[in-house]
Amino acid sequence: MPTARDPLYRRHRFPPEVISYAVWLYFRFPLSLRIVEEMLAARGIGVTYETVRQWGRKFGKPFSDRIRQRAPARDKWHLDEVVISIAGEQHWLWRAVDQNGFVLDVLIQRRRDSRAAQLLMKKLLKSAGTPPRVMITDKLRSSGAARAKMGFHVEYRPHQALNNRAENSHQPTRRRERIMKRFKSSRQAQRFLSVHDQVANLFHIPYPGAATADFRRASRERAFATWREISMTSAIADSRPLRIASFGSAVD
Repeated sequence: MPTARDPLYRRHRFPPEVISYAVWLYFRFPLSLRIVEEMLAARGIGVTYETVRQWGRKFGKPFSDRIRQRAPARDKWHLDEVVISIAGEQHWLWRAVDQNGFVLDVLIQRRRDSRAAQLLMKKLLKSAGTPPRVMITDKLRSSGAARAKMGFHVEYRPHQALNNRAENSHQPTRRRERIMKRFKSSRQAQRFLSVHDQVANLFHIPYPGAATADFRRASRERAFATWREISMTSAIADSRPLRIASFGSAVD
């Protein structure tokens, strides 16, 4: 099995292919850390769920940053916010998506005011470089006030029905929130969702009604090829067990 030259893997005993596979499983599917541990064990990979957690913390952000760098420029922003409970306290998850439903960025805030909306817009502007052509929000006045403070001279559409793409994008977060038995802190939620949404963007495959089977297969192959490039690995496609359990487990 070839070894990646990416210095990110330096001093890790497990091959990069195993690490990237575990990280992909955790962020791509609504799986708990213990389920990922068991799925790896079925393939002869002996690691603990705590090792998977540490891999996610270390490798998740670099991988998501590389996915984000490859994303094309988006000229339409859909902004929405949803309430989430963190450690028994109410927080607001602000999210921005484009016209195709791809998540641009997320931000956890304690408030639902114009300052919180402005922080999200500044974050989006930092990565995009230029303001959007169109901005769509629900009827929350804070978003309009933040747009005015930012000096965005863009087409602005505050309409509930037009913002369904942003509202629907919260559903995967709700599923993960249940699997993880709620987020433990705002920092953990911000760190996890920033990676989770970018991985979901990469593997977003059009529904059967919107694309042919050949197109869907080709899209999936391109996504896997991109994942191998950003993780500097080769594919783990062989179904035979990978006998690496002798490396130990507790800490990699």
